[in-house]
Amino acid sequence: MPHCTTRDGVEIFYKDWGSGRPVVFIHGWPLNGDAWQDQLKAVADAGFRGIAHDRRGHGRSTPVYDGYDFDTFADDLNDLLTSLDLRDVTLVAHSMGGGELARYIGRHGTERIRSAVLLSAIPPLMLQGPDNPDGVPQEVFDGIKAGILKERSQFWKESSVGFFSADRPGSKVTEGNKDAFWYMAMAETIEGGVACVDAFAHTDFHADLKKFDVPLLVVHGDDDRIVPIDATGRRTAALVPGAVLKVYEGGSHGIALVPGDKERFNQDLIEFLKS
Repeated sequence: MPHCTTRDGVEIFYKDWGSGRPVVFIHGWPLNGDAWQDQLKAVADAGFRGIAHDRRGHGRSTPVYDGYDFDTFADDLNDLLTSLDLRDVTLVAHSMGGGELARYIGRHGTERIRSAVLLSAIPPLMLQGPDNPDGVPQEVFDGIKAGILKERSQFWKESSVGFFSADRPGSKVTEGNKDAFWYMAMAETIEGGVACVDAFAHTDFHADLKKFDVPLLVVHGDDDRIVPIDATGRRTAALVPGAVLKVYEGGSHGIALVPGDKERFNQDLIEFLKS
């Protein structure tokens, strides 16, 4: 299986499909690169090279006990891009992966980057506070960590409902979607599961967004119950000059996986790549 070895010896697994201009997909939490299978095929079929890696401690990458912070994630991504010598790259990131994308640009710049896509992503800041009243209260994050530590398998099964807004009338979410979420979540280390909560709850990406100087597409569902659009997607689009915001009415946090929404996103993505 293809792996990239990071500067500290961690083996990062990745898929590499197709040929052409590279599109690198960065998964959300608690998922792995398998979450992007539909998009990998879509971009490869459209003449691009699709690459999706598993974050350290997730999926098939080394199940390390530490390094679950955004500086480390960004440097891991840099190791992947440099080891494959990727240039003119479009970065596409979901949820927590949006923080990885933002911190990568904040730390490593855009020399290798052509454009970026943030899908249901966490920047600029998730945690609720006086300057971020639409954010998520700290007690919600505390509850997530407690659920993982109490009995993570059942916690992930229950969490799949909110992730996909599966309990909404007319939801197109399948049992397969929920099963796939559970399967990927169980392939994440328990330490990574808990440590990542602190990382994505408290990391502020305002300074990173100021360094964006490439075209940016922001896609977010207005029924995202995990990453509230008013605190994240709308603010990011307003902060980055020239950013384009596309709001999916009724869209959940799991847009890239849900029938109907994923086809719409794939089309928007391909159009953005070709623009």
